[in-house]
Amino acid sequence: MQLLTLSAVKRLVVLFLVLGGLVAWTWWRMVRMPGESHRGPLPPLSPAERALHDALARDVQQLAADIGERNVFVARKLRAAADYLESTLANAGYKVQRHGFDVSGELCHNLEAELPGQTQRHEIIVVGAHYDSVSGSPGANDNASGVAALLALARAFAGHETGRTLRFVAFVNEEPPFFQAAQMGSLVYAQACRQRGDNIVAMLSLETIGFYATTDGSQKYPFPLGWFYPRRGDFIAFVGDTAHAELVRQCVASFRRQAQFPSEGGALPGWLPGIGWSDHWAFWQAGYAALMATDTAPFRYPYYHTPEDTPDKLDFERMARVVAGLQKVIEELANPKGGGMRKSVSK
Repeated sequence: MQLLTLSAVKRLVVLFLVLGGLVAWTWWRMVRMPGESHRGPLPPLSPAERALHDALARDVQQLAADIGERNVFVARKLRAAADYLESTLANAGYKVQRHGFDVSGELCHNLEAELPGQTQRHEIIVVGAHYDSVSGSPGANDNASGVAALLALARAFAGHETGRTLRFVAFVNEEPPFFQAAQMGSLVYAQACRQRGDNIVAMLSLETIGFYATTDGSQKYPFPLGWFYPRRGDFIAFVGDTAHAELVRQCVASFRRQAQFPSEGGALPGWLPGIGWSDHWAFWQAGYAALMATDTAPFRYPYYHTPEDTPDKLDFERMARVVAGLQKVIEELANPKGGGMRKSVSK
């Protein structure tokens, strides 16, 4: 057996040092997040979270079961979903704006509900979720879960005052064949915002947030992220690219400070699989800071983009905890100088 020469040993040592340094640098710059993720048993739902649980379940049922598959290929149901969202937001007190554009002769709509800011009105926070489903799927988790959260958050802020302007936007055409293409609803919207000069300071995409698993090995990752993150899919993830690491860290810190629920964050290269797989990608293209809040979709959810993506697969108790935490994150983003959310007073 031939022994390694001294020079070969030195080369191996250098290689291991380089690899170790790369791993440490990746963790420090992209994975390390402020605060501590919640560990241990979850506390009982509060009465507000229990009510939120019921509202989320009701809206997911309406979108994914009563309406079902909704996209331009079943245009009648896509219109039904848009009508449901518009009426729900209007009932919460919003004046809903429909932004329509033509897709092969079908008029598709993004829907926007705005809460004007009081002190920093021209600084805008966008909270968005796509309401279409992929062909052949009722889309309970992808993405009725995100839309139900969007509606719940819009209700929570209705009639209140915030420093910055809040926009709640339901996007059309996120799914293939429109994904990351010219007729993707969020891209159409973000480009229009840029052309108008809208000062969007942060965008949060709510994408596939309803499935949680506590078994070891239930969470998968694109290589090499499995070195850095948990093997159990029981957390909510805040995902952004390296250019918007500050927003990711700010949201993770806020969530961990105020919510007793496991959370992870990553400011990762946008070319990694999954990092740009939602409407936040469209806002990156328009030069805006954006991230995705997600259960990681196909890296955890076995029914992703299948006919089995139905409401019974979702964990509405955990989802309610996540949405309650997101409400507090958005409240901090909307009131950057420390002012809390106040009920507006009629004049």
